[in-house]
Amino acid sequence: MVSLRGPSAPGDWQGYVIQLQQPDWNAPFASAGGRGPFPHLCFIRECCRATAMLILVPLSRATFWLGNETLRVSAALFALNRTRLCERLRANKAVPQNAIVVLQGGEQTNRYCTDTGVVFRQESYFHWTFGVTEADCYGAIEVDSGNTILFIPRLPESYAIWMGKIEPPEYYKEKYGVNEVHYTDEIACVLASKNPSVLLTLRGINTDSGSVTREASFDKISQFTVNNTILHPEIAECRVIKTDMELEVLRYTNKISSEAHKEVMKAVKPGMKEYELESLFQHYCYKEGGMRHTSYTCICGSGDNSSVLHYGHAGAPNDKTIEDGDLCLFDMGGEYYCYGSDITCTFPANGKFTPDQKAIYEAVYRSSRAVFGSIKPGVAWPEMHRLADRVHLEELTKIGILHGNVEDMVTVHLGAVFMPHGLGHFLGIDVHDVGGYPEGVDRIDLPGLRSLRTARTLLEGMVLTVEPGIYFIDHVLDQALANPAQACFINKEVLARFRNFGGVSNFVRAQRWTGKMWH
Repeated sequence: MVSLRGPSAPGDWQGYVIQLQQPDWNAPFASAGGRGPFPHLCFIRECCRATAMLILVPLSRATFWLGNETLRVSAALFALNRTRLCERLRANKAVPQNAIVVLQGGEQTNRYCTDTGVVFRQESYFHWTFGVTEADCYGAIEVDSGNTILFIPRLPESYAIWMGKIEPPEYYKEKYGVNEVHYTDEIACVLASKNPSVLLTLRGINTDSGSVTREASFDKISQFTVNNTILHPEIAECRVIKTDMELEVLRYTNKISSEAHKEVMKAVKPGMKEYELESLFQHYCYKEGGMRHTSYTCICGSGDNSSVLHYGHAGAPNDKTIEDGDLCLFDMGGEYYCYGSDITCTFPANGKFTPDQKAIYEAVYRSSRAVFGSIKPGVAWPEMHRLADRVHLEELTKIGILHGNVEDMVTVHLGAVFMPHGLGHFLGIDVHDVGGYPEGVDRIDLPGLRSLRTARTLLEGMVLTVEPGIYFIDHVLDQALANPAQACFINKEVLARFRNFGGVSNFVRAQRWTGKMWH
């Protein structure tokens, strides 16, 4: 037993008796509202191969907080992430003693060839590991001990004139709760002093984008033994399973984003531009939630535009005038401290569904209820997609758009005509979070199912969106009508009534497989 006592001023250490033993890493520690067993302290946990240690840092100095009613996020969240990563790496027989993880953070960029800076957002793996908001940093973790090193850029004196005070390394050590802080021009020297057996760098493919992660590189890295194959699958799998502290941030982002959607629904009326509602959403998220970024480009489709899955891009920038009778499909999510949200809601611009609009809305609602009644650990995600498809086909048959045997419709993949996208995706630091297709999990090359962003069996701790939708996309419908195997089930005359209002996607909700996270 060790008694730790320090100054009792607010924000400084309080006296606690702490038993040095392996802790429950998922227990709720200091967080918003001062909850947890040690509400005034941020815990930086480091595990070596034989022991567990707790290093105490004043919460006020190791907490991300934007003031007002925004969420306080303890640096303990990222310390726990590092601990989990080190535990996985130590369990990997391919990782030798004295290995060091090296990650490179995102770089500050300008608008093309100009000197106009683009608002910086941290690279996601780096953020998950260190929680650092500044650009042009590196980070390292000694796998055996968990010792964490942050490397910051050595800023020129002119920075103080244009950008503000140049903080010393000690400032960042306290801000992020790390063990050491050095300058980026010292990386090779500092790492060499640790005499690492190997540097573990990050290189792997994002299965959503097909893009390759940026591997850390620095001057004189060639003097070290480097392995770029071990780290990616291990850290990606860590990101798949969320901790309680991560869940708290995700609840916050989704709560604020949900409130913003409500404000949008109350404000919309015929005659407004779609971008006015995009603006209102962004304003609410920033003003009330401290969210400078959205998780993705806002999709504010009305009328025919609601059938465009990723409407809102530069070629279709939410610029239509909303008309009386339009159905609005708004897909928007705010982002707080790099943790995202993804919420879609569909509603009539004039406040009243037409009978046809109501029928489709209720069909999608029923499919979402069916999925939520069936998901649990051990269930394969593609089966949930198939369940939503089947409910859609049953409901479209009741409406009269389809006729015939639903089993026969399933055989010819008719569900993909109306839901060409996947049922949902992992949610976390990226809106389409990583880990959907690790080694051994193959994409199903069938209509609709090939669009799934994961085909995994559900595990406790995963967070996914559930977003079934029925869309009326002319291109897809025309292909189905030209295919005799599918056209025989479609009532063309009835279908024609529904082509003018695009698509319906129900409220997106995310779930951790121990119970609902939010509504």
